[in-house]
Amino acid sequence: MRIAKFLLDFGGGIFILLGLLHALYTYLDIDRPRRLVPQDPAVAQAMAKSNLRLSGNGTTMWRAWVGFNFSHSIGVVLFGTVCIAAGSVLGTMALPAWTLFFLVVIALIYLVVGLLYWFRIPVAGIVLAAVCLLIAWLTYTFAGA
Repeated sequence: MRIAKFLLDFGGGIFILLGLLHALYTYLDIDRPRRLVPQDPAVAQAMAKSNLRLSGNGTTMWRAWVGFNFSHSIGVVLFGTVCIAAGSVLGTMALPAWTLFFLVVIALIYLVVGLLYWFRIPVAGIVLAAVCLLIAWLTYTFAGA
């Protein structure tokens, strides 16, 4: 159990770190866009002036962009927290192996999205975290470690 617990904690910690960094960069970009923004400042300015069609005049693309980034950060931190919570109960109660497999599947979904749409630093972190979760599931399921 100790190996699986450590790997769940470590993999979950990576997701929490990535999510918190994403939230921090988003927050810092609100007033001084420098990180998670288009390379061309004119695009960010156009986003700030353009209403999101779905909302009518309710919000701009820039405000929606900031909101999407914050909500994405919350989801990633929540996922990492669930991984750590799963690790914390391994020694005290038996979890069905499919629960850990489910965490692996979610990590792999993040990996696919990352490979398609993001850049290499978060993808590298996701690969490391996904491998940790995969090995945790395998050891818990087949070795009882």
